[in-house]
Amino acid sequence: MATHKSALKRIRSSETKRLRNKYQHKTTRNAIRDLRAMTKKKDAEAKYIEITSMLDKLAKNNVIHNNKAANLKSKLAKFVAALK
Repeated sequence: MATHKSALKRIRSSETKRLRNKYQHKTTRNAIRDLRAMTKKKDAEAKYIEITSMLDKLAKNNVIHNNKAANLKSKLAKFVAALK
């Protein structure tokens, strides 16, 4: 176990960050799942804008890789475009 004050603080702060990242990542995955279940184009377009923002924030904070965010946005854009 860490004994230095700075090491103890690092453990506390990394646990807090881990939980925040986990929550944001899971929330984004659930939003993507909900978007893929949609059948109305107008609703899906509004949801797509929100999800794009969520993915960009995850990539910016290194929760997911930049390319993964780009791939997900691309696939979702194709999905939304194909809706009627």
